[in-house]
Amino acid sequence: MIGNKRGGMVVQERDRHLLRELAVMRVVDREQAKIVSGFHTTTRVNARLLALVRVGLLRRFFLGTSAGGTKALYALSAKAAQLVGVPMRGPQRRKDETLAADFFIQHQLTINELYCDLKYGDLPQGIAFQGWQSFFSPIVPGLRLIPDGYLELKTPSGIVTAFLEVDLGHERGPVWKEKVENYLRFAVTAAPEGKSFHRPFRVLVITPTERRLTSIRRIVAQKTEKIFWFGSLDAIHREGLFAPIWFRPNGEAQEPLIKELL
Repeated sequence: MIGNKRGGMVVQERDRHLLRELAVMRVVDREQAKIVSGFHTTTRVNARLLALVRVGLLRRFFLGTSAGGTKALYALSAKAAQLVGVPMRGPQRRKDETLAADFFIQHQLTINELYCDLKYGDLPQGIAFQGWQSFFSPIVPGLRLIPDGYLELKTPSGIVTAFLEVDLGHERGPVWKEKVENYLRFAVTAAPEGKSFHRPFRVLVITPTERRLTSIRRIVAQKTEKIFWFGSLDAIHREGLFAPIWFRPNGEAQEPLIKELL
C-alpha cells in the first residue's frame, strides 16, 4: 500500500511499518532497521534511512563504538508519530549529536536485538511468535516495576509467556532484591484494567556474561526458586535463545526455553 508524499518522497508501507515499530523499539541501528523493514542489502537500507531523515520522519544521531568509530541511530520524529498514529517514543537527543556512551541506548538496543530474533527470526519448528508489549510506566499502579518487555510464544503445549529483564551490569543488589519482591507480588496481583497477561508467567533475566548471571541468581535464590530463568548474551549469541542454556535460581542444570525442544 502506498502512503502519502512527504518532501517529494512517497512514504511506502515498508516505511510506515518501520515507524510503527519504532514506537515499540524506541531507537534502532541500521541492522535492526534492515531486519524490521525487510531490506536485503545494506546499500538499500542506508539510502532509505537517509531519505526518511531528510524528509523529517526519522531523527538521527550517532553513538561511539569500541573500535573508535561511530554508528548511526534512528528514532521516531513527532511528524512520523502523527503520520502513523503512534505515541512519540524514543530518546530525546539533538539532531546528528554524537554520544560517547549512553547506557539507555545500549540497553534498548539489546532489548531490540531479542525482539527482532523473536518476531523476525527463524524460530524452531512448532514455535510461533504470538505477541510483545513494551512498558513505559509501572505495570501496576503503586508497584515499582517496569519490565523491559513481555512476550508470548505459541508452543505445541500452549502459550508460554515471559517478562524480560535485560541487565547490562548497572543495577546493584538492592535494586534486584526489590525487583524480585515486586515480581512475586505481581504474580498474585490482578492485571490492571485493560491489560491481560497469561499466567503463570516467567521472568527471563538476560545478562552480558555468566559471571553477572551467577551474581543475580544468588540474589534471586534468596527469595524464590520459582518463575525466574537466567541466560547470558554470550550463550544466546553462541547457541541461540531456544538452546538448553537457561538456569533456574538454584542448581546447575540447564534447560531449553521450551521443554518440547529437548
